[in-house]
Amino acid sequence: MIRVAYGKHASAREAVEQCRRTLGVTRPCVLLAFCGGKHDPAVMLSALRGAFGPDVPIVGGSAAGVIWREGFGYSGLELGLAAFSDPAVAPRIVAVRGPRQNERALGRELGARIAETASEGATVLMLYDSVASTAPLRLHPASAIVEGVQAGLGRRSVRLIGGGTLTDMNLSDSWIFDGAGVAKHAAAALVFPSAVVDETAILHGCRPVSTFMKITRIDGAEVYELDGEPALAVIERMLGISLGKGGGEDLSLIATLGEKQGDPYGPYDENSYVNRLILRTDRATGSITLFEPDFRRGTRVQIMSRDNALMLDSVRSGVAAINRAIAGQEMLLGLYIDCAGRASARSGAPIEEADLVREALDSAAPLLGFYSGVEIAPFAGYSRPLDWTGVLTVLRRR
Repeated sequence: MIRVAYGKHASAREAVEQCRRTLGVTRPCVLLAFCGGKHDPAVMLSALRGAFGPDVPIVGGSAAGVIWREGFGYSGLELGLAAFSDPAVAPRIVAVRGPRQNERALGRELGARIAETASEGATVLMLYDSVASTAPLRLHPASAIVEGVQAGLGRRSVRLIGGGTLTDMNLSDSWIFDGAGVAKHAAAALVFPSAVVDETAILHGCRPVSTFMKITRIDGAEVYELDGEPALAVIERMLGISLGKGGGEDLSLIATLGEKQGDPYGPYDENSYVNRLILRTDRATGSITLFEPDFRRGTRVQIMSRDNALMLDSVRSGVAAINRAIAGQEMLLGLYIDCAGRASARSGAPIEEADLVREALDSAAPLLGFYSGVEIAPFAGYSRPLDWTGVLTVLRRR
């Protein structure tokens, strides 16, 4: 019903041909495609249409790396495909292209279109392009898009899962395939029929290294003060480091800001935290800029240390929980949306955590994954963007 293929080549057409040979004789009704950022999107789209037919809708986009059952790669030349050949389990596609800086409106329109298409409780995979501009660097905030989607859904409840696409781990650019072509400043959703349900686990890897602090000055994603002191100075003091005159790239690999959900004084549970990566710092203002602008003045946060050992333990326990949930079920597709910062090339982890996923996930589930900018998953009854997580979803027949 759903078959996965992988290719790697500097030529888009050869990478597509490698996938076509793996898939064999098939006439997909939908293609999910993730390809490395060194490929030209228009050339890749043309190659995919040439191999599988001009009328096959293609959804997906650029990926900082691709993960599949037999391996992973982030050279920029990878291509991963999932071919849906059975209309009974194939998703319907809705997509919106919008203005560069009105993410909430884009999300609201997408949510309204999802509501027209989805059954109550449907599983929905949403993809958007992460990078709004590069000079200066500005990301499309997933929090605004998701808030818009929730507003557009109205009374309709869905299981929203997804991620932001990237061309590489340096946030150089991003784009998506939205079913009609190549798009920027856009979002697409694959709305699965009621016959398909998901089992999803969020894989974490941060632990608190500070007491609770209040954000006392913030503007959008830029946090100026924690407990009345310059945010950058507080973080440097708490972590016992000095970042010098750089732009904070080192800090982005060390720490996040985390908001604990539920009882703030309850025992530590990694699943209680929503963490925000630090995009950059500003020595002149003493501020830090987060990946998302969804924290507010008065938000209680903790400094969270990115812990590779904890990350690997979280992967092992999360995959084991998924395997228990899907045991004896008819599995259709495993999808792993993995923060690009978790790759060993960025995190410095001695083990590639994607290896743990592909080796431990029930072998009966076809597997396709990509390295993302932001991950989206149901969390405490509400789908929201997450940072430095892996979202592992297995689609199965109801």
